[in-house]
Amino acid sequence: MYLGRLKRFGPKLLCVVTLTEDLALKQAADADAEIKRGKYRGALHGIPWGAKDLFATKGIKTTWGAEPYRDQMIDYDATVVEKLNEAGAVLVAKLSMGALAQGPRWFAGVTRNPWVPEDTQTGSSGSSAGPASATAGGLVGFSIGTETLGSIISPSSTCGCAGLRPTYGRVSRHGAMGLSWTMDKIGPICRGVEDCAAALNAIYGPDGKDITVGDAPFNWNPDKNISTLRIGYLKTEFEGGNFQPTNDQQRQQQEARRAIYKTALEVLEKAGAKMVPIEMPKFSTQSLRYILSAEAATAFDDITRDGRVNQLSGQSPGDWPNTFRTSRFIPAVEYIRAQRARTLLIREMEKLMSQWDVFVSPAPGSSSLLVTNLTGNPAVCVPCGFVNDRPIAIMFTGGVYDEVAPLRVALAFEKATTWHTVHPKMDWS
Repeated sequence: MYLGRLKRFGPKLLCVVTLTEDLALKQAADADAEIKRGKYRGALHGIPWGAKDLFATKGIKTTWGAEPYRDQMIDYDATVVEKLNEAGAVLVAKLSMGALAQGPRWFAGVTRNPWVPEDTQTGSSGSSAGPASATAGGLVGFSIGTETLGSIISPSSTCGCAGLRPTYGRVSRHGAMGLSWTMDKIGPICRGVEDCAAALNAIYGPDGKDITVGDAPFNWNPDKNISTLRIGYLKTEFEGGNFQPTNDQQRQQQEARRAIYKTALEVLEKAGAKMVPIEMPKFSTQSLRYILSAEAATAFDDITRDGRVNQLSGQSPGDWPNTFRTSRFIPAVEYIRAQRARTLLIREMEKLMSQWDVFVSPAPGSSSLLVTNLTGNPAVCVPCGFVNDRPIAIMFTGGVYDEVAPLRVALAFEKATTWHTVHPKMDWS
C-alpha cells in the first residue's frame, strides 16, 4: 500500500528522491518471517518509514537535495538507519529535503504540501519538507527529519503532522549530513504523538561515534497526569502580539488564528493543564544566527571555493550560496563572542525551565523556536486547526533531556481533539 502511494503521489508532491522498493520488500518479508517465528522487535517492527535524504544508506544514493551531490553514494548506514533496521522498521523511500538543508527547494523542484499542492512558493516549508509531506499524505508510516533552526517543527506545523525535535545530543548524527555541528538535531515526524515517542525510543542514545550524545534515559509514560506538571504559556504570542497586520486579509487571518488558539488553550485547561502566562528571557537572539551561518559555511567551504555551489538552483540573496560566500567575512572574534553569549542564553533558559516542566506556544512563528534551537531544548508540535485551509499547530517545549513532559502534554491535547484524524484529500487525478 505504501509503495503504491509513494509511486502515485510522490511525483505530484515532489517528496521522493529514491524509492527503496527492493530493500523494502526484503525487509518486510524478513519482518513477517520473524514475527511468525515469535520474534517481535516492538512497535516499529514491519512499519514502513521514510528517511530525509541526508542520512547515509549503504548501496542507496544520499543526495542531500543538492545538485553537486545528486549521485553521491556513502558506503555505510547512518546510526539512525542502523537503529531503525534493528527495530525492524522498513525503509520505503529516501525523502526530499531542501538543498543542503535549506527550505523546501531541491534539485527536482519545490516539495509540495499535500493540503495545498498547488502552492509552489511556500511548499511544505523547512528542509525536512519531504518527510513532513510524505507523512501527512500517508506515503509513509512515519519519517525521520532533522532540525537546526526549525526544520522539524516548521514543516510538521505546515503539513499538519506531529513533529518532535529532541534535545540536542539525544540522537546520534553519525552518518547524517552536518550543517551546524553545535545545532543539528534529529527527530521523528509522525501522524500522532505516541508514534513520535515510539520512534524516539528506537533511535536515541549513544553509539560511541557522535561524542555529543548523552547517556540519559527516555522513560515514556503516557499515563502521567498532566495536572501535576508545571505548565507556562506565551500569552502574548497566542494573542498575536508579535505580528502587526498591514491589510484586511492579514487582519482576518490573525483573528482566525487567535480564535483557534483560544480554543486550543481552553481544551488544554479542560484536560487538566494549569497554565500560567510566562515570557521568554529578554535576550538579543537574532545576532546569534551568525553561529549557524559560520558553521554551515565551514561545512560546505570546499564547494564554495571550487565553484560547485553555483550549481544549486537556489541562488537568491537569502539562499545558501550567498550565505556561504558572505560568511567567510564573519570575524572569528564575532563567532566566538556569539558562542559565549549563547552560553549566557543557555543559563537564562535553565533558570526559566527550573520553574516549568513545559511551556506552550504557537507553531511556527514563535520567538522560542530560535531560542530553543540555540539552547538545545526539546519541543513537540501537533495540529490544532486550520486557517485558509492550511493547518496550524501548537508547540510544547520541555527542559533539556526531558522529552517526556512535552510529549505527555501534547498527547493530552491530541486525545481531547480530533485534528490528528483529519487528513488531506489525496484524490487528485
